[in-house]
This record gives sequence, C-alpha cells and structure tokens, in this order.
Amino acid sequence: MALFFVSYSKISIFLVNLGINYFLIQKMTNSIKPYYLIPLLLLVISCAKTREKVPKKEIKSNIIETYLKNAENRDNNNEDRRENLKKAYTIYVTLEDDVYKREKIAQMSAIYYEFKEYDMCKKLNNKMLRLATKIKDSFGMAKANMNLGIHYQFTKLDTAFSYFSKSNKLYEKLNRYPYEHGKTLISMARILQATKDNIGSEALTIDAIQKFELAKKERYLPTAYTNLGIISNYFEHYDQAISYHLRAIEYAKNSKRKIYRTIASYNNIGNSYRLKKDYKSAKKYYDKALSYKEYLKGNPKTYARLIDNKAYADFLSGEERGLPDLFFKALYIRDSIDHKRGLISNSLHLSEYYQSKGEDSLAIQYATRAKDISLEIDNNEELLKSYQILSEVAPSDEGVQYAHAYIKLSDSLQREERLFRDKFARIEYETDQIKEENQQIAKENDRLIVAVLGLSALFILGYIIFRQKQSNKELLFAQRQQESNQEIYRLLLNQQIKLEEGRQLEQQRMSEELHDGVLGRLFGVRLSLDGINQRANDGFTDARNKYIEELKSIEKEIRLISHDLGTDSISPDVAYADVVESLISDLCEAHSMEFEFENDENIDWDVVNNHKKVNIYRILQESLQNIFKHAQAQKIKISFDYSEDKINLTILDDGIGFNSNKVKKGIGLKNITSRVRQMSGMVDFMSNKGGGTSVLISIPSY
Repeated sequence: MALFFVSYSKISIFLVNLGINYFLIQKMTNSIKPYYLIPLLLLVISCAKTREKVPKKEIKSNIIETYLKNAENRDNNNEDRRENLKKAYTIYVTLEDDVYKREKIAQMSAIYYEFKEYDMCKKLNNKMLRLATKIKDSFGMAKANMNLGIHYQFTKLDTAFSYFSKSNKLYEKLNRYPYEHGKTLISMARILQATKDNIGSEALTIDAIQKFELAKKERYLPTAYTNLGIISNYFEHYDQAISYHLRAIEYAKNSKRKIYRTIASYNNIGNSYRLKKDYKSAKKYYDKALSYKEYLKGNPKTYARLIDNKAYADFLSGEERGLPDLFFKALYIRDSIDHKRGLISNSLHLSEYYQSKGEDSLAIQYATRAKDISLEIDNNEELLKSYQILSEVAPSDEGVQYAHAYIKLSDSLQREERLFRDKFARIEYETDQIKEENQQIAKENDRLIVAVLGLSALFILGYIIFRQKQSNKELLFAQRQQESNQEIYRLLLNQQIKLEEGRQLEQQRMSEELHDGVLGRLFGVRLSLDGINQRANDGFTDARNKYIEELKSIEKEIRLISHDLGTDSISPDVAYADVVESLISDLCEAHSMEFEFENDENIDWDVVNNHKKVNIYRILQESLQNIFKHAQAQKIKISFDYSEDKINLTILDDGIGFNSNKVKKGIGLKNITSRVRQMSGMVDFMSNKGGGTSVLISIPSY
C-alpha cells in the first residue's frame, strides 16, 4: 500500500500539470469543455486539499447581507448608507468566485447607481462581467452587459448597443428570464429610435412587449407603448400612435409613477393630434395634462413644456388669443431653471410666430438664440430647424449661407444615421459570426484534446510500470524512516504532556496556597485588628483602620492572582458557570461596581473543550479590565445564551462609550479579536459616545 501511495503522489503531480496545460489551451480558444477533465479534476482535488481552516461562508454572507440591508435602507442618512456600502465592498472581495458573489456585485452596483456614482457602478459591472465569464454564469454575463449598456446609452450609442446586443444573444441562448430579456430589447429599441432606425426599433419594441407579457410584469409596458407611439408618428400613422399612448396610460395605472406617465402620455397624444392637424383635440389633451396642478407645481420643466405645446397648437390653429404671452410664460420658466432643450423649442416657436407676423427682426433674434443653444448642447435636429427658419427670414446673403448650412447639416445627419445603422448591423453580424467561429474552433479543440489525453494516458501507464520497478528500495527505506519519526514524535509528545500536566498542577497548587493559606491568614489578621478596634480606645484606631484597608486591598490582589493562576486549565470538578461568576463577582467587588450575570442552562459546558473555556475566561478578564480602566461605568451585564450550535457571549456596560469608527483598537481589543478568531468565531464592538459599549461574541460550541 505504501509503495502505491508514493507512486500515486508523484503521478498526481504530473496530472496536475497536465490539467493546467489543458486549461490554458482551452482558455486561449474560449472553448473550455469541463466534462473531459472530470477524472483528472477528481484526482487533482483529492491531492490538492489542504488542512487549512477557512472561515465559514455563512458568517461572511450574514455580515455582507447586514451591511447591504443598511445601505439600501432609505431611512438611514446617506453618509451611513455609503459607509455600510464600503464595508460590504471590503467583505465581498474575500468571497469565493461563485454566483452568490456575482449577485452581491449586482446589488452593490444598483445602490451606487442610486447614489449617481456612475463610475463606481461601471467598475463593479465590469467586475461582474469578468466573474460571470470565469464561472460560466450566462445569466450574470447577460445582466452585466445590460448594465454596461445602460452606462453608455446617453454618451456612446454604438458602445451601448454593442453591450445590449451581447446581452440579447445570451438571453436568447438561455431562453429564460423574459423580464430581463425584455428590458434589454426595449433599451436596444430606444437606441435605434434615436438614430432614426424606426423599423428596427418597432420590431424590437414588439418583441420586448411579448417578453413583458410572458413574464406578467407591467413595469416597462408604458415605456414600450410610448416608444411605439413615437415611431408611429414618424410613419404618419397618427391614429395608431394615439392608440398606443392610450394603452400606455392604462398600463401606468398600477405603477408608482402613475401621474408622471399619464401627463407624459396626454402630452404625446396632444402632439399626435397636432401633427394630424386636429388642433382642437390636441389642445383638449394638453388641458387634461395641465389639470394636474399639484404635481406640476413641483415639476416646472413639464409645466413649461405643456404651456409651450398648447400655445404652439393655438398658433397653428389661428387662434391667437393669449399669444405670444403663453410662449413668454413658458420661456420665463425654462430660463429660470436653465432648461436648454426647452429654451430651443420655445425660441423656435416664437421665431415661427414672429415670422408669421412679418416681424423678421424678432424672428431672427429667437431663431439665432435657438441656433446658439443647439450648438452649445450639440442638438443637431433643432439646429437644423434653426437654419431652416434663418434661411427664410434673414437678409438675402445671410439667408443663402444659412440655406447652405442647412443642406450641409442635413446631409451630414443622414450619413451619420446610415453609419449608425450600418455599425449596429455589423455588431449584430459580428456577434453571430464570432459565435459560429468559436463553435468551429471548439470542435477542432475537442478532437485535439481527445488525442492528447489518449497519448497522455498511454504515457502515464508506461510511467507507472517503470516507476514501480525503480521505487521498491526507496519505499522500504522511507517506511522505516517514517516509523522512526513517528516513534520520536510520540516520545516528544508524551514528554510535553507530562511537562504541561506538571505546570498546571504547580499553578493549581500555588493558586490554592494563595487562596486557602496566605489569604486565610491575612483575613485572620484583619479580623483581629477589627476586634482590637472594637475593644480599644487608645488613639490608634485610625492607624489600625488604615492597615485594615491595606490588608483588604492585599486580599483582593491575592484573590485576583489566584484566579489568574487557576484558569490556564479549568478544573472539571468545578462548574464552569460558577468559575465565571466568581471571577465577575470578585473583580466587580474589587472595583465597587454592580453586575448582572446570566447563564443559559442549554449550554453544556462539559462538552466544550478546555481551550475554548480558557479563552472565554481570558476574554472576560480583558473586557472587564477595559471597563474598569476606561468606561467609567456604574453597572455591567454579562450573559451567555445558546442558539443554533453557537455560544453567544454579550458584555454590556453603561459607561461613557467611544466612537467605534474613529478610535483605533488597542492591544486589549486586538487580543479579544485574536482569541475569538482562534475559536472560529465572530466579534462585534458597538459603541457610541455617551451610549455605553456592547461586545457581542459568537463561537461554535463544538
């Protein structure tokens, strides 16, 4: 058996190296097939196990869940939420690479997004993508790509679309998670709509609606139907657009943003009627939106848009009562909140109004303002409208220049839209092409790996036979050497045990001698002096009282030393709870402090090993000394309770406390932390200035 073990050990090293080489080959080709390595991995794992004890996963998960719960709680102030989020981040990096870790990254990313810390959100989503790819978590990869697409959707449309496209392909492959898949599809649709690919946007939006209905979740249905309504306007299908917007209102009734979505849909319906040139119906829906007065008081941007749109419908219908005052009212609101997009729209409407009145100078003034703001915020669509109006109202030479600028910009925008469409099509095509290439490479690699493993198996068999013949003498020598080493170790261990027993006996003897001998004699002397004081009246009473107090102090010191000596090994003849209560009682009496002690009767101290009991005893000593030195407390409460195979120790005081976030841990707190870790437990120090201190310790009972 020993002969086989040594050979097996050496062969396993060879297999480990073989396994690593296989992994590297597959990694380079992105086509890892784990089922080829099942026998190899079982052998590698069995040989690579260590006896190192790692913290239990549930302990870390409990801690990180607590921090994240506090970070998500909007009742806490933002500073506390951010602090809890940072603490959760420090724990997350120590987690094993698995789905749970990926879920925590996603949770932290969502909270950072709420705080508008978009760079940190992007960083975490990149980490999530790398982790999900590493552990082959397709859902995690899809979600990370979706989140990264959201990060870029307002700044880099092509980059955003690329991420959304990757997410879409993964969801299609999974053929699950319809709600998440629908969110990806609607995001892609909105990008296509922004680049005027209305046909592609419409198709993706319809697919998204089907996914949301399959998932039976309505949250994004108002957005989807609104997008269909906007697209229908481009196709001049105004009745269909109105129908879509009405459906958006119906689905918004159960949403948290019901009023906002209803107002937005009424405004969109008004726009559709205006484009249809049914100005009466358009104004009716603008008025419906304006009827939400309480909401609009807190949303000046929406209020100004509705006033401007209604005024524009009045102008187009020829009803000029209240004009241009309504335009100026909206303009004033938008100026006060510096809403640049709104200012462009308002200025263009005023320019058209004054153009119709033949007041070209005012028309030029407002069209020029719209042009300047459009250039400032890079809004090419509105800039195009500005050039068109200026080409019509500006003096002849300037008008020609604006007309040329209009033609040039229009051509440029059309080219840009085509480039975007081509780029998006290429992204879709390249994604499919890369997928097919990877599948082909994977097949070729599979054949190569089968051949390599076959040859390797033959080589290993020959190596085993050769090494078995060469290793017999070495193994016999190793056996004898192992037996000799074991005998030496056994003798040393026995000697160490005897020395330890002698040391403990001597400590116990010294403890008993101090407690029963010296302490008893001192007590007798003190009683004698008390008796003399009661009988005598010779003028030396104060002096004797002084010595009596000194003797009391000496008794306390000796009692504490006796306790200290007697706790390196807890005697099985004395109940552990009594030993602990005696320690607390003596220390609190020595420092004139009240105490409460509770012991859970469910704790079987007899089965707790001596090492843990000594550590708990020392932790209590250290904690009490900290309270006596620093806390200025009046009362201490110490309790043990038993829950889920864990012994929980709580130490509370009503002292002055300290700021646990600012005060550095001293040697005492570090010693307590070190002892708890030795027992594979958890410790938490909670304190606030003026609010006392709590020490919470939880350790396994076995």
